[in-house]
Order: sequence, then structure tokens, then C-alpha cells
Amino acid sequence: MRAAVLNAIGDDELELRDDVTTVDPGPREVRIRVRASGICQSDLSAMNGTLPALAPGVVGHEGAGEVLEVGSAVDRLAAGDHVTLSFVPPCGSCPSCVRGEPHLCAVHAIAAFTTPRFRVGATPAFGYAGLGTFADEVVLPACGAVKIDRDVPFETAALIACGVLTGVGAVLNTAKVPPGSTVVVIGCGGVGISVIQGARIAGASVIVAVDPVEAKHANARRFGATHVTTPDGLDEIKEQVTGFEGFDYAFDVVGHAPTIRSAWDCVRRGGSVVIVGAGRCDDMVEFNAQELFLHDKRILGSFYGSSQVHRDTGRMLKLWRAGLLDLDGMISRRVGFTEINNALGVLRQGSTDVIRQVVTLK
Repeated sequence: MRAAVLNAIGDDELELRDDVTTVDPGPREVRIRVRASGICQSDLSAMNGTLPALAPGVVGHEGAGEVLEVGSAVDRLAAGDHVTLSFVPPCGSCPSCVRGEPHLCAVHAIAAFTTPRFRVGATPAFGYAGLGTFADEVVLPACGAVKIDRDVPFETAALIACGVLTGVGAVLNTAKVPPGSTVVVIGCGGVGISVIQGARIAGASVIVAVDPVEAKHANARRFGATHVTTPDGLDEIKEQVTGFEGFDYAFDVVGHAPTIRSAWDCVRRGGSVVIVGAGRCDDMVEFNAQELFLHDKRILGSFYGSSQVHRDTGRMLKLWRAGLLDLDGMISRRVGFTEINNALGVLRQGSTDVIRQVVTLK
């Protein structure tokens, strides 16, 4: 079968091969025919070493497809079911799952991440984030496959699997933004647009979108931003809409020390800073002890939008069906398997007119 293989961390391009096979599914695993896979900034971060990844491996982690085969102990899925794929398959019984934080479950995720899921010729290969959706097929724990209705387009469902759950979930699950709040979102890529939509759904009265690329501002407005600015204009808008007090909530969707610090600085005393972007482990953010005490602000990490994937996938689809969550409008470009490297290059260059690219695998 076809798969896009990262031969070494640091490679700029993936090797597109047609001699890749998956491992056989175990008793509690399923084999999925991948039909669509979003191209996410985290895929680039895996390739360049910002996020942990193992090579050789198949890249891709935001996918949807059709069940081909189920293991002997799988009873809630059957061949032919349509599913989205989660890179955090919740086991349901570990301490994180039991206390209602299945997005922090590491039982299956670590095993899937660190165990070869493919063979490239005769060489064992890993799947990025335990998946590897830039391939015709993947094998994963059954609890990481979320059944969806058959009328949901695969490319629409794929967006939910990572970017939408991460962005909308950061607003509704992590921050629990109440109606009438003032919100600022730093970074207007695919996940940033999802955060903006989440803030709109939550009923925020002010949604300020911040991005240095002015060409992205029109899209931010289209999806719900009430104000747009470059970083240089943020202080002026903060004065205009909050009277110098600061915003109730700031979402950093970039994951760099300067943007995290900017999010902190533009939130009012008692406000919340939500870290959505995935940064480098050596990118250090500085706060002094006095400001942490005096300002009474909350710093909230938001991994995977604090989502309960089996619950929240259905919620996102209900919002989509109600016309409250625009998923189809987020798809800026559809590409085939042979165009994956081109699409990664477009993402790397920061194209101004692309929100999300989707690989369609037939």
C-alpha cells in the first residue's frame, strides 16, 4: 500500500512509497482504510523535531476512514463502520480516564507511539502519534476509533479528529468561556480559526484575532472574530474594547515564548491564559514570582482541547449539522497522495489563503 515515510528526523520531505504494510491488528485493535487526512502544523513539528517522533515512520495524525477489520475482542465496531481516528485512544480504566480526563490517558497512546505499526519493505516503521494517517491503511487500538454517521463526509470528519477538537475544545472544555466574555486569540491558522469558532459558539462578546499576516485577518472575521490586528496593534485594541483592563481570556495558539508572554500581558487580573500551541521543550517563558502572586491569573495548558473524544466528536458534529460550526469552510485545499510534500511546503511557507489542507485517499 501507499504511505508517506519520514526516513529521518529533520528531513524536509517524505518519501512516497507503495511497498508499505501495516502490522496485523491485535485482539483489541482495528484496521482502518484511511479516506481523508488533514495536514496539521504538528506534522511539520514531528518532521523537524519540535514534537517527539520516531523514524523511520509514517506521518499524519488527523484522519477519518472506514473499518476494514476488527480484532477478536472488539465488539463495538464492525467492518464498514465510518470513524474518526484519535491519537489519544482512551483506555477507560487508568487514573486519568477514571477522573474524567481521558485526553491525558497514556496507556494505549505510549504503546502505539513506541511500537512499530508499519513495515517499509522489510524494515519496521512507526506511526506518528501512534497513527500515521498519510497511508492507505492504519492499525490502532479500537478505543481510538470513534464511530460517526455514514453521511458525514470523510474530509469533514478528519478535521474534527485533531484541529477542531483542539481549538473548540480549548474554549468549551479547558477554559469554559461563559457568554459575554472578552477573548483574544493569538494565531489564526487552522487551530486558531477553531478557537475563534469556539469563542463564537460560547457567546463571547468580543473576539480579537491576532496574526502578523494581515491577509489572514479576513478569514478570522469570516469565522467569528469581531476585531483583527497584527501584534503591534494589540495594545490599542485592548484599550479600545477593555479600557486598559485586559481581556477575560487569551488563547495562545502559536506555542512560542514571546506569544505566551503576550497572552499573559493582555489578560486582566484574574483572567485566564490558555496555551493551545505546541511549543519546543527548550523554549522557556519567564514570569517573576511577584506578578504571579499579585495578578491572580490562571495559566491553563490545553492538550487536545481537554476533550473526551467519544463525547466531543459527536458534539462537534451536532454543532456542524446545526450550522453553528463551519467545518467545510475551513477546507481550503484538497490534495491527492502524490501532492503531500507540496502541501507540507505550502504549510511551511505560511500561505495566507490556506486554513486547512486535506489529503483525500481513494
